[in-house]
Amino acid sequence: MAGMSPFFRSRTQRDHLVTLIRKPGCHLCDDAQAVIEKVCGDLGVRWEQKDITQDPDLHAQYWEQIPVVLVDGRQHTFWRVNEDRLRKALTG
Repeated sequence: MAGMSPFFRSRTQRDHLVTLIRKPGCHLCDDAQAVIEKVCGDLGVRWEQKDITQDPDLHAQYWEQIPVVLVDGRQHTFWRVNEDRLRKALTG
């Protein structure tokens, strides 16, 4: 879509950002990371992780839900990550 304003350009998978909010020693967090690595790797989507023990705001907001997965800054899921559901959120 050459010449089209970036405002009107449709989002591509590569435009997404997945954030895993986790804590050290959390087996559910490790499981969530494995799913995120697989899905994001397959789709070429960027992802990051944040340590809840290093951020008081994240700790206050998400402590009882970790691991938490955000897609583009919005909460997608918590505790367990469903591979198909995450893939759909990033491709739909």
